Amino acid sequence: MGSGDIMTAKRIRVGIIGTGFARSTQVPAFQACAGVEVVSIASSRAERAESVARGLGIPHSAGDWREVVDNPQVDLVSIVTPPHLHHAMALAALQSGKAVLCEKPTALDAAEAEIMWLAAEQRGTLALLDHELRFLPSRQRMRELVLGGELGTLYHARVYYRSDHRAGPEQPWDWWSDMARGGGLLGAIGSHAVDSLRFVLGREPVEVMGMMSTHVTTRMDGHTHESRLVTSDDEIQALMGFGGELTAAVSLSAVEPGAPLHGMEVYGSKGGLRVEGEQLWHSAVGSRRWEPVALPAPEALPEGMPDNEWARGFLRYARALTETLGQGARVLPGASTFEDGWRNMRVLDAVRRSHSERRWVSISNR
Repeated sequence: MGSGDIMTAKRIRVGIIGTGFARSTQVPAFQACAGVEVVSIASSRAERAESVARGLGIPHSAGDWREVVDNPQVDLVSIVTPPHLHHAMALAALQSGKAVLCEKPTALDAAEAEIMWLAAEQRGTLALLDHELRFLPSRQRMRELVLGGELGTLYHARVYYRSDHRAGPEQPWDWWSDMARGGGLLGAIGSHAVDSLRFVLGREPVEVMGMMSTHVTTRMDGHTHESRLVTSDDEIQALMGFGGELTAAVSLSAVEPGAPLHGMEVYGSKGGLRVEGEQLWHSAVGSRRWEPVALPAPEALPEGMPDNEWARGFLRYARALTETLGQGARVLPGASTFEDGWRNMRVLDAVRRSHSERRWVSISNR
């Protein structure tokens, strides 16, 4: 549907649970979409929700997320909270007949994720995961070329992430430091890595070998001013087999200094592709050089949104999602569904199990 057609579609009203990524990215993106209004936002701290609502022009705020879910004006509930809350919130939103957009990782484990998926199937409503990188033209073109056979027989893929935002002990202890609440790099970036591999390759991992590390083991609690143990991971190394000769390597670190880096590479018998942010390169076997792949020019971001791949991907995602809802459709092609979320979580669970048991772990593709 073109931008001119949105005026004939149903107006979409969004309710958001969470004030972190939602405040910086989701709210501005939704508010930039034609025919869309953010009508409610909730936080565990009512004063925080009220402050964000006032600053962003949202008419309703709450200290209880159930007020967003139960609000009859809300068509779409966006869950932007720590992972341990996703399961209960998603089920409540689905039960209320709302469409749902849930942050990644899907839940604490595949068992929770499967319940969410089955509930969405039963309700028949649009229920999606916020894997916004799928909506970047660079990632979409990469997928088209891979699945179209441009690389020939696929050999290997690689996902890499380097940052030092968790390297210093001055970073305070919070839910991200707590494995019991879904904190850690495996959920934060590993979920994107797995989803990207499945999306671009069009294949499911069948076996995993993983190692998880926690390099900064204690952090100061900002409330109690006491040192607390960090139970989540800040580095991930994993190998994956996709059956046959196709393999993948995932290397993620939140404690590596240097210029931040995040990308994906795919190699085959005819050539390779490399994507970083909104840029895509191709290399033919024997050329020994990377050539840029033509892509649409990046669009302008709404004022106040951070200029990064996550924000740019989410802006495109928000537009596609709300246009789909405005048409009354219950499927958004190319988006990560709750079934995808369950499949992603099975791989993350396998990484954890592999690390714990120090062995390859098989994943049944049912």
